[in-house]
Amino acid sequence: MVSDAAQLNPYSLLHIPLYGILTFLLLLSIAPYRRKITNPINPISSINSINPIDPINYLIAGLIAVGVAMADEIHQAYLPGRNASVIDVFLDSIGIILCVAIIHQLESKSRFSNIMTLMSRRTQKRE
Repeated sequence: MVSDAAQLNPYSLLHIPLYGILTFLLLLSIAPYRRKITNPINPISSINSINPIDPINYLIAGLIAVGVAMADEIHQAYLPGRNASVIDVFLDSIGIILCVAIIHQLESKSRFSNIMTLMSRRTQKRE
């Protein structure tokens, strides 16, 4: 039913970016909304808060994406002309891990959040 030693199809490499995009969209849907912090005394000094993504959200998004990958391969096992492959689930997992690592790196860069805060202050001063 499941071919463990199937030859690698070049189109199977598309699983990596596709499941990376799926994980990114899951993280966007799970992460809390960013809220604007308003200073009632001096509205010009109001800033947009940068809420970090909770580590449990990375885990939840990753587990949901892996569950979708496994369900997709089980589904393909019952379709005529298609076969399930453990290699595809492995490639899906690579895409999920890469997406989580990249987003975590971008988010942990303090320079990135400082630039966003400075940009929001400049645009509010012009208004």
